[in-house]
Amino acid sequence: MRAARLAAPTVLLALAGSLIATAPSTGTEPATFSNQIVRVFQSHCQTCHRPGEIAPFSLTTYADAYAQRRKIRHVTQARKMPPWKPVPGFGDFLEPRRLTQAEIALIERWVVAGAPEGDPRDLPPPREFPGAWTLGIPDLVLDPAPDFAVAARDSDLYRCFTIPTRFAEDRWVSAVEFIPGNRRIVHHVLTYLDTSGASVALDDADPGPGYSCFGGPGFAARGGLGGWAPGARPHVMPDGVGMLLPAGARVVVQVHYHHRGNTTETDRTQLGLHFARQPIDKRVRVIPILNQGFLIPPGAARHEVKASYTLPPAWNLHAIAISPHMHLLGREMRVTATYPDGRTRPLIYIDDWDFHWQGSYTFTQPVPLPGGTRIDVAAIYDNSPANKRNPSTPPRAVRWGEGTTDEMCIAFLRVTVDAERLSAR
Repeated sequence: MRAARLAAPTVLLALAGSLIATAPSTGTEPATFSNQIVRVFQSHCQTCHRPGEIAPFSLTTYADAYAQRRKIRHVTQARKMPPWKPVPGFGDFLEPRRLTQAEIALIERWVVAGAPEGDPRDLPPPREFPGAWTLGIPDLVLDPAPDFAVAARDSDLYRCFTIPTRFAEDRWVSAVEFIPGNRRIVHHVLTYLDTSGASVALDDADPGPGYSCFGGPGFAARGGLGGWAPGARPHVMPDGVGMLLPAGARVVVQVHYHHRGNTTETDRTQLGLHFARQPIDKRVRVIPILNQGFLIPPGAARHEVKASYTLPPAWNLHAIAISPHMHLLGREMRVTATYPDGRTRPLIYIDDWDFHWQGSYTFTQPVPLPGGTRIDVAAIYDNSPANKRNPSTPPRAVRWGEGTTDEMCIAFLRVTVDAERLSAR
């Protein structure tokens, strides 16, 4: 299922790189690119806005920024950029990509003043970005060779590549690193585990490398190994926690291509797996909280769909990450936990859903979910003609489904079991 603009997803991350220690001045003095603005861009923007990355323009030089100054002012004031969807105060997450109000005001002053360059001698050193594998050489590289060709202007293509692992025994994965082969067109990546061989049949039935797979992989997956969105840093599991790679499993890599150019591009996205070096006590599992029985009436501007799941009394868990998921009609999603004693805890709230900026969000601290806790999902959909993202004209009744014009209501929780003591490698 589409997760990330996973996006990023997913949802949803920043590539490892040296951060600039010098904080931008945000007082009332004249703002210049060289002295203040470039530092904001280095800290928050250049992960994606640099040559070879997915953003449509670079923000590494004054000429780059000056040409886009009005757009920068608009999208930062509207908080559309940087793309960070969770509403503050509804869950605490690692590496939030949000500008402070002072930074937004600084950009505003700079643009209003004519976007001055300032003295180039005030420029900080260029931000350095890691190349290749940031976590070091992986234990296993998954490569869906050969290259896959993406036609010009194909801005919503989902392709799944099924890759064998051929291990005779279960393996524990402590980290996964993704290297998009062509960052200009790879929008986000998700992974699924196939232990039945179903993905092979899907691949065989579809000409060319991989197979078409909008919405999901097309089979009942045995979990996954995470995903990637622009700016994603590889997440290393805590000591004693691992992701299970079952013996003989195939890793299905779903790539969302977003190609706006006028020529055919090629891609071969790779995954690097790092296996656990220490005994594993706890396995990461995924709990989907979903509703598959809804109908969104045509014309409804704010149609609510709910889903709920109560943990069995014997289950005591900790949530480490959450990934909301809807399609094009989605507008809002709120996920909360209600404890057995009646206390509630917000897990995530996205009030401006964008199918193209989904992500997986890792909690700053694992969230306790004792047995009997109820997880509630409340999602809002806009199936009116006023919704510019509505794929149907006129609007039609929409149900759960895998297709582009279908919908989904689901939140994935990545959890560990408190009492689990696997003591396995």
